Amino acid sequence: MPDYHDDLRLGHVLADAADAATMERFKALDLKVETKPDMTPVSEADKAAEELIRSQLQRARPRDAVLGEEFGSEGAGPRRWIIDPIDGTKNYVRGVPVWATLIALMERGEGGDRPVVGIVSAPALNRRWWAADGLGAFTGRSLTSATQLRVSQVGRIQDASFAYSSLTGWEERGKLPSFLDLSRDCWRTRGYGDFWPYMMIAEGSVDICAEPELSLWDMAACAVVVKEAGGQFTGLDGKPGPHSGNAAASNGLLHEDLLGYLGDSPH
Repeated sequence: MPDYHDDLRLGHVLADAADAATMERFKALDLKVETKPDMTPVSEADKAAEELIRSQLQRARPRDAVLGEEFGSEGAGPRRWIIDPIDGTKNYVRGVPVWATLIALMERGEGGDRPVVGIVSAPALNRRWWAADGLGAFTGRSLTSATQLRVSQVGRIQDASFAYSSLTGWEERGKLPSFLDLSRDCWRTRGYGDFWPYMMIAEGSVDICAEPELSLWDMAACAVVVKEAGGQFTGLDGKPGPHSGNAAASNGLLHEDLLGYLGDSPH
């Protein structure tokens, strides 16, 4: 079985560099927007963080491919790093601290590419989560100061906490009635948005989460953290992993129920 300790250590180094860059710009953006939000400084921060990560990867893993939100795909081969420099850009521009840098390593296997390392770093929340294939999922200040994550044991939708990002995407998919049915049937709903619900599923503080439209860089790191914490991460089509263009994540016990409400195929 491959050992991903070195890749995980590198991921933390990359996240440290990105945190420094994004926090520096975040302080400059911590203002009340009087008119429409101007995304220009954010795109600067996004690009700076991704450039930092790419340049360090070029030195440390020159043979690995890279896919990032800002600068696209580079290189080829069985190992590919997936980067979202700022997940939660709209929060970032408004001074809301719920945003993170997402870094994942995907590896080609018999069933296609799968995420094997994931780091989710949310410096404005002072939180970081990470996982590697077969090593478990953790949160903490560093690799040596960490708590292992486990999903909840909630087994009934009526007792479940359901997290989502927004309603408009569900409406566009024609799934808004099903979404509202689910929100009525479960115990609690909260629109935390972006990476955070997936991390809360891994922590056991949220039980189910779904989003109707996502990119690979939104999901790759989150998928491995949820899976290594004992949960399930699929597309709305039920296919495992971050390849479906949307996501359904759960503690595992509630996954079929979740897909029953919001899934794309009959369950």
